[in-house]
Amino acid sequence: MAANGTSKVEEESESAVQTARRQLERAAAQVDVDPGVIERLSHPDKVHRVSIPLRRDDGSMEVFTGYRAQHDSVRGPFKGGLRYHPDVSTEECIGLSMWMTWKCAVMDIPFGGGKGGIVVDPKTLSENEKERLTRRFAEELRDVIGPMHDIPAPDMGTDPQTMAWFMDAYSMQEGETTPGVVTGKPPSIGGSHGREESPGRSVGIIAREAIDYYGWDVEETTVAVQGFGSVGANAARFLDDLGTKVVAISDVNGAIYDPDGLDTKDVEGHDEKPGMVSGYDAPETLSNSELLELDVDILIPAAIGNALTADNANQVQAGMIVEGANGPTTSAADAIFEERDIPVIPDILANAGGVTVSYFEWLQDINRRAWPLDRVNDELEMEMLKAWNAVRAEVDERGVTWRDAAYIVALSRVAEAHEARGLWP
Repeated sequence: MAANGTSKVEEESESAVQTARRQLERAAAQVDVDPGVIERLSHPDKVHRVSIPLRRDDGSMEVFTGYRAQHDSVRGPFKGGLRYHPDVSTEECIGLSMWMTWKCAVMDIPFGGGKGGIVVDPKTLSENEKERLTRRFAEELRDVIGPMHDIPAPDMGTDPQTMAWFMDAYSMQEGETTPGVVTGKPPSIGGSHGREESPGRSVGIIAREAIDYYGWDVEETTVAVQGFGSVGANAARFLDDLGTKVVAISDVNGAIYDPDGLDTKDVEGHDEKPGMVSGYDAPETLSNSELLELDVDILIPAAIGNALTADNANQVQAGMIVEGANGPTTSAADAIFEERDIPVIPDILANAGGVTVSYFEWLQDINRRAWPLDRVNDELEMEMLKAWNAVRAEVDERGVTWRDAAYIVALSRVAEAHEARGLWP
């Protein structure tokens, strides 16, 4: 049995939506919210499933399945990424859309949660095939998205170019250029400077604040980062610049380790050049699972969901965990970390820089006025500190975990909006 009474079989099969609902139930027990609102928030508003025919380069036709889950829009339009991955499913999209609702509420951004994607391995697609698939996906979703209704963004397997194709396909059918329909675009067509780096940058900002909160010496703080893609690489470089000692990083093929600290700017990220992390000339190489168990001050799981489970949580030696990926810690692992007094700074706070700068991009698109990078970073810093202070206040006042505190902040704001708007009819 896992530490919280969850069996190993149940632990291994926990889906994103099950984790999200358990986290919601736990937070709901600590705030005075109408049970009807909690029940409403346990379910998505809508889930769209579409079939996407694709003419392959060899002339054959293949049909892919796409999803878009729209969880809650009481505070504003649905907002969330589109991922291209073989494991995309209804359950995953619903769970991730719920996390997006909480993430937007923690940041006090006027958006609700959405998430979607296509069941496909993007590595099997040529560039032309990926473009055709994206454009058809945009057409299939056109009636249920829009700059005032649902605003997609990049996620696993997608990037600024994907968003450019998506925006163009939507705009062509609308008869006018509509940059605000997606975020994460290239700056040349309405994207925001600093958007791609923002989730990793916010992880760094929150880790910095946590180091200060616990009274650690920055220069003596050691960091291990699982996943050196967009989030992990930018978080590692931010903390490297701050003065911490980043001793281990990894990509999908493995990890590198140097107890004296790595030069994170000398190691190319996985998104920049696949394989460069595990192939880098470092004193020692490790597996991804071994990286998670290193004796470091801060562990940043920034690769995949369910990286920390009941099976490995007792082997984790980090003094603190700052979540870079979405949902890297299962409910059972969370319970073990709480029992072991290992603080876990949740994803809905730590990596919320992505949706925050997406909000900035949306504002820039609506006003047709681009912001310089310095302003984006300054505004991001300000918003992250506001969110950190709101969550920290709940930790100090209630003596709860960081995840519970973040959920309390988010749930209180979403529930207040539901109560203000009421139920119609």
